[in-house]
Amino acid sequence: MLSHMGPVTSPSHSAVPSIVASDLRLTLGNGGGAVEILKGVDLTVPQGQTLALLGPSGSGKSSLMSVLSGLERASSGALTVAGEDFAAMDEDALARARRGRIGVVLQAFHLLPTMTAHENVATPLELAGMDQARERAEAELTAVGLGHRLTHYPAQLSGGEQQRVAIARALAPRPALIFADEPTGNLDAGTGAAIIDLLFARREETGATLAIITHDETLAQHCERIVTLADGRIASDSGG
Repeated sequence: MLSHMGPVTSPSHSAVPSIVASDLRLTLGNGGGAVEILKGVDLTVPQGQTLALLGPSGSGKSSLMSVLSGLERASSGALTVAGEDFAAMDEDALARARRGRIGVVLQAFHLLPTMTAHENVATPLELAGMDQARERAEAELTAVGLGHRLTHYPAQLSGGEQQRVAIARALAPRPALIFADEPTGNLDAGTGAAIIDLLFARREETGATLAIITHDETLAQHCERIVTLADGRIASDSGG
């Protein structure tokens, strides 16, 4: 059970949307082998909103998250994210635009095995040129309950602890947007519920927009808005 009884609300959303997508399309492959994954998605998300993306496997949820977070470039359509025109950017420009603005928590933790928990969080901050990267990393790991595990390597951490490191890494730059793709998919129910409570609590503290891909209806109800995808299109939208 999630400890929160109802949706996490943001008392005042910013007038400037986090995401504005219009006729967003994604086609993978070329010629006769081309497959259209996203088939004209229109979506506007206010700053600070919590959003659940639902839909069956193959509906386009992960692809939509990849495009909205700048990990994948849309084939066509208009897309503005955190005030940046993502549709006009190449992959290098998207990588620069993501830095510090967008945090991504994936089902696979993607921690570097040769780095400690502290280094896994601090190194991206250092590469981004942020001040006091090591201090910020330590503070973020302490906030997610891992202040006593700073020098441990991923192999020495449980699945829940590794996911906490991944959340700390995503949130340490204080991004305006957080995307989480099935963040509890590899965790047991108790650990997964604790991770979700943590993710929402940290989001509430920073005022970020949070979009979560999930198959869990209970988790979806925890969000202010539920968008359901089917066959690369938005099938329903609670509207927030």
